[in-house]
Amino acid sequence: MKRSNQKKSRRTYRPTLPELDQTKRSVLNSLASLQSRRSYQHAMEEFIDWYCSEPRLALNRGVVLRYRMQLEAQQLAPATINVRLAAVRRLVYEAADTGLLSSELVAGIRRVKGIPQLGRRVGNWLTASEGEKLLSGFDPLSLRAKRDAAIISLLLGCGLRRSEVVGLRIDAIQRREDHWAIVDLVGKGGRVRTVPVPAWVKTAVDRWAESVPVLSRKLLDRYVRTAWFGATASHKTLFGT
Repeated sequence: MKRSNQKKSRRTYRPTLPELDQTKRSVLNSLASLQSRRSYQHAMEEFIDWYCSEPRLALNRGVVLRYRMQLEAQQLAPATINVRLAAVRRLVYEAADTGLLSSELVAGIRRVKGIPQLGRRVGNWLTASEGEKLLSGFDPLSLRAKRDAAIISLLLGCGLRRSEVVGLRIDAIQRREDHWAIVDLVGKGGRVRTVPVPAWVKTAVDRWAESVPVLSRKLLDRYVRTAWFGATASHKTLFGT
């Protein structure tokens, strides 16, 4: 009797594509950050496509190890590989909660380690002269150039993420103690911070805000970004096509 129970507990199950898709949606619904949702969705979809491309007995530690080896063969950065493995683990945890995988399989997959990251990535930063050259290339009379100059100024001068610039509200830019700042900015992971705004950035933002009708409180709202297409012929002649 004990032997039959042991054999039954060792039997594994291979999740189907619909089950994995449902598990993926459950994981995405549990993530609060838009950036994390987008990153995890891409990573899980790539893993599911790879996993379902050829028949396997079960989703286990050996399969995840093979997937990590394939990621390494693509010469991806260690940080990229670790993010994708983290998404796979999250997918596996959710599959275990729904009964698709046993706890033994999940424990084995959890032991798959990521790639060690040596040193610290600093990226490619623009120098001060390169930033000034980029900003000086905008036409001061063009409506689109004013918008682009405001966006680039916020990215360079305030260090905002792209999603933070798109969602920035006009009333969030306030004057505090004789200095302009973006107050209570909600960033990645729900973190709240206050960002100083240099005077030249505020000038670029004001130049853009004064040139278009403010139809909402967002600085770069969809209506503000498309206001150019509703401009009159005289405006188009003034600002150029």
